[in-house]
Amino acid sequence: MQLFVVGGAVRDRLLGQPVHDRDWVAVGATPDELLALGYKPVGKDFPVFLHPHTGEEVALARTERKSGRGYHGFTFHAAPEVTLEQDLARRDLTINAMAEAADGTLVDPYGGRRDLQAGVLRHVSPAFAEDPVRLLRLARFAARWPRFTVAPETLALLVQLVEQGEVDALVAERVWQELARGLMAARPSRMFEVLRGCGALDRLLPEPTLDAPALARLDRAALTGAPLAVRHALLGWPDEAAVRRAAGRLRMPAEVREVAEVFVREADHVGALTPPWQPADAPALLALFERCDALRRPERFVAVLQACDAAHDAPGQAAGAGAASVLPLQTLLTLVREADTSAAAQAATRSGAQGPEVGEAVREARRATLAAAIAAAGHDKMRPRAR
Repeated sequence: MQLFVVGGAVRDRLLGQPVHDRDWVAVGATPDELLALGYKPVGKDFPVFLHPHTGEEVALARTERKSGRGYHGFTFHAAPEVTLEQDLARRDLTINAMAEAADGTLVDPYGGRRDLQAGVLRHVSPAFAEDPVRLLRLARFAARWPRFTVAPETLALLVQLVEQGEVDALVAERVWQELARGLMAARPSRMFEVLRGCGALDRLLPEPTLDAPALARLDRAALTGAPLAVRHALLGWPDEAAVRRAAGRLRMPAEVREVAEVFVREADHVGALTPPWQPADAPALLALFERCDALRRPERFVAVLQACDAAHDAPGQAAGAGAASVLPLQTLLTLVREADTSAAAQAATRSGAQGPEVGEAVREARRATLAAAIAAAGHDKMRPRAR
């Protein structure tokens, strides 16, 4: 039996990037041999084991054959006679089809190191077009390494994969998983450019505009390290219904969907309420907080503000240059949330007020808190300016 480190760990080491996880392939081994050595089986579809000491995954060398549609439409053959080169041949891209022996020797039968140096994403074999997940992974890699280009022959296979309807067999959760990882990459726009270039974008995510301004905003947000929900909100959603439709189809997390919904609805209002303010602006500010449910969900509101900030940065302006519009609103929200409204509620109750009337008294106390804070900060010296 021989063990080889394979895939991403080899690729990342050659790129000079940190290696966090290592996957191994065992050549010339059987399941019984690994079990006898203390390896623990974890694979359901094919033999994968955990190393008894490191806990790293070790898979038996295997080949695969297309037997049905989609990601799961494959049968695998794992046996001692399967060679390392045969195992590497079933992988998606040449840069992921390299292995490293125990003595550090690089095994690179398909030119992965050459493509790494040239910055090319190239398929290993025509079987690439049999697995629709590979399309998503390639698009995500393009976002992770923006300097990499897609080989023309590989792009042709992507188009073929789409035209044959393989993308329609993708599981919704896997689509979102890959899109989310691409959104969190260095330049998310590259993922969508690749998906659009092969015709997959209209099949997978037709709702958002994803035009040049939207992609530029998205990349600016990535430069600032914005969280996933903020980046997703910037895709150019036309309305809340489009957000809900895509979120339901791809089973996006609720927190991601909600930030996009609030952003689509309130971005223009936030843009019109940039400082400096006057005390007379307190009702509009409180109404904004209430519509966004910011008093109960301040973290979500902060994410919406981050998206608004990225959306309002002018082309050519340093990313995050509009951040001054975020902190004052956060500060005012904190003051409103911490305001003691119990006295106003008790006074209204003593005067015979009930239900909505008590609520309006509490609301008036919050408006007064906002107006006082604005006046104390001197924001009343200038009228609000529109962006």
